[in-house]
Amino acid sequence: MLGNPKEKALKKLRKELRSGLYSYLILSILEREGELHGYAIRKRLGELSGGRLVPSEGALYDILKGLKKLGLVEDEWAEAGGRPKKYYRLTELGREVLGELRDEIGGIIKVLEEMG
Repeated sequence: MLGNPKEKALKKLRKELRSGLYSYLILSILEREGELHGYAIRKRLGELSGGRLVPSEGALYDILKGLKKLGLVEDEWAEAGGRPKKYYRLTELGREVLGELRDEIGGIIKVLEEMG
């Protein structure tokens, strides 16, 4: 038996939905709070979502790597507490893209509200 089809479908669709949402939320957090290291970003996601939207560390760093490749964030090593940490910040392109994504999210929310 291949497993529960409902659970399989939910797992796949949730993963796809969250992937884009995480990118949007990370960009928004960096816009609001400035430069942060990965652990602080992950912690903020947990705080803002009541623990519901917390990517694994591996997923978070993959997302950050993808955002950097697109030129939306940049990173820099700095020492914190005697240890080097990589800090991420939004680029100007990242701000522009985030603005467009905000408009897109607003449209999606409007459709969802109308569907009730």
